[in-house]
This record gives sequence, structure tokens and C-alpha cells, in this order.
Amino acid sequence: MPHSSLPDNFYDNITPRLHRRIGRELRLAGRVLDLGCGSCELVHFLAESYHIHVTGVDISSDSFPEPFSSPGEERRRCIRKDAEHLDFMANESLDAVVTKMALHEMEHPEAILRESYRILRPGGEILIVDFPQDSLAQKIWDENYYSPGEIGKLLAEAQFYDIRVRLIEQGQIIWARGFRPPAR
Repeated sequence: MPHSSLPDNFYDNITPRLHRRIGRELRLAGRVLDLGCGSCELVHFLAESYHIHVTGVDISSDSFPEPFSSPGEERRRCIRKDAEHLDFMANESLDAVVTKMALHEMEHPEAILRESYRILRPGGEILIVDFPQDSLAQKIWDENYYSPGEIGKLLAEAQFYDIRVRLIEQGQIIWARGFRPPAR
């Protein structure tokens, strides 16, 4: 389907599908970090649907919800931190890191990917879901997005391996994943 025939609410419509897809990808992870978590929607979804312990990090907490008071709140938290400095996270302490529609907003993605690598356990996964260059999102919001090749290169430079980058949702979303090499 060409860009011009995508519905106006395309991105609102795909969010539930993306959350389910992310959940399926990370379903076996015990501890996950969501970088650029915004209003913590993905944090809530993963904690409630998959019983994953999720920490959301965003440099701007303007959109954080009220403190959690529902069952399962011990599995989730959202905090204001800079993704370049995750000093509150121990080395090799997480099973997965995810960033959804946020990497393009981050000023120093190389530093963020290095920090992600540091906090992932050997064999841990990073998952990047974002808008690609030349997408409808770029036409609407006139922001700078990465190409699939650029995302792959950033992951490789941060020492991730088994990197797979592809376009999904009619070519409107980058789905990229890589792994920290297993311990030797």
C-alpha cells in the first residue's frame, strides 16, 4: 500500500499491534528496560500482559502517569533519567532493552547503545522499533529518522551481534534487534 493511501490514524492503529509484537519478542525476558518510555504505555503492557519486570526511562517525565497503585505495580516503574547515563543499572543486569519510537529523538544514540550493551546480560537482546527515513512519519513530522542500514551500523558499532533489521507495517516501521554475545 503506498504512503498516500495510509489512513490518517495509521500510527494510532498499529500501536496495539506493535505492543503485542514487542511482548511476543520479549516474553521470556525477566527484566526489561524501556528507553524513551514516554507515558509508560509499553511498560504497563509488558508488566501486565507478560509479567515482566520493566523499568521505563525517559529524560522528560512530563507524560508519566500518576504513581501506580494497581496489582503488579512492583513489576514496573518509570523514572526520569538520561539514557546515556544508566548508572543506576548494574553491569549485565537485564535480559532485554527496548526503545519504541524514541531512538531518533536521542541526541547521542551511540552512547545509548553502548550503555544498553553494558547493562545487558550475555545473550541479552536489544530491540529497536522506530520510524524509518522516507516514511509517512517523516513527511508528517519532518524529523530525522534512521535508515535500516544506519540502525544496523549503530548496533554493530556498539558490539551487538546477530543483528537483524527489517521494515514492517507496510514499510513504515523499523524492527531491529541484536544480542550481546554470550559469555565465553
